[in-house]
Amino acid sequence: MKSSAPHFQILLSALLCAPIVQAAILPRQGKTTMPDNTVVVAGTDNFCLVVPKDAHTNVGDSEYPGGETVYCSAKAKTSPLQGDLASNFWSNVEFVSKTGVNGQVFVQLTGCINAGTLDRINPDDAGGQYDSSGGDGGLGNPRDSVCTGCITFLLLRLFPLFGELTCLGRYNHYVELLEPRGPRACIRCCIDPGDCPVTMDTSGCPAVIPGNYFNCG
Repeated sequence: MKSSAPHFQILLSALLCAPIVQAAILPRQGKTTMPDNTVVVAGTDNFCLVVPKDAHTNVGDSEYPGGETVYCSAKAKTSPLQGDLASNFWSNVEFVSKTGVNGQVFVQLTGCINAGTLDRINPDDAGGQYDSSGGDGGLGNPRDSVCTGCITFLLLRLFPLFGELTCLGRYNHYVELLEPRGPRACIRCCIDPGDCPVTMDTSGCPAVIPGNYFNCG
């Protein structure tokens, strides 16, 4: 009969590591926000994105105080202040959780969108960028916006029962590009600012957030 000790040790190690990771993504000091100023990256059906507040607006034209809001998938929506994204907003999308340039965790969504399902945007717009750490004074665009999400470890993927233990607080940074003409979108939430560059806003999704863009890359 084989011993179950190795499996127990793996589970115990994963649980003991959780508080260490949680401490790494505590909210940024002095930064509070509302549901319509918070993006979410927790899965392909669990996300919120910054979008123009007014209908049929180019992304670049929305980049002023009060010009943006947040729309969410049904699973991620928590407040009437948030708008509703259609279930087929993404035509193809991939969720990734991994470590970045300095070993810190980031999560991201990349893929192709059905721009016609969202009346906030114009399908022929080349798009633009939203982020938490760019703009005037590095305060973000929208200002003071933040990201929440989930960290997923390989070990915990092997034991789905413990998957919910990986959903932890806020990330320090995020960058999002919405490119209706692509038609594509991408968003990444990071602990390390080195994983969320905010100075490449005209370079497009594949350059800012490398990932799977299917047939729209």
